[in-house]
Amino acid sequence: MKKNIHRPLPPHLTLYMSQLTSTFPISHRISGAFLATMVLFSAFVCPKMGLISLTYENFYQSSPNSSKFIPSSVGLTAFALCFHLFHGVRHLLLDFGHLLLDVRQKFSA
Repeated sequence: MKKNIHRPLPPHLTLYMSQLTSTFPISHRISGAFLATMVLFSAFVCPKMGLISLTYENFYQSSPNSSKFIPSSVGLTAFALCFHLFHGVRHLLLDFGHLLLDVRQKFSA
C-alpha cells in the first residue's frame, strides 16, 4: 500500500523560466506532427471526393457545410508549413555553426 507523502517541490522548479532555445524544438515537432496529420487526412479525403481535382469549385462542391472549416484549415496548414520550413532552415544553420554569437569576443574585454 502506497502512502501519500507530501514532499516539498525543489526550489529550482519555481525559478525556471522557459527559454526560446527549448521552445523552438518543441514547436517544430508539433508543427511537423500537424503537417503529417494533414497529409494523412488529405490522403483519406481525396479518394472520397470522387475527382482528385483540388480546384476551388470542386473542393467546395464535394464538401458541404464546411464553408468556414476548410479556409481556416488551409490557412493553419500554410502557417504550420512556413513555420516548420523556416525553423528547419534555422536549425540547419545552427548545426553548421552560423547564427551563433562568439562568446569569446564578448567576454575578452
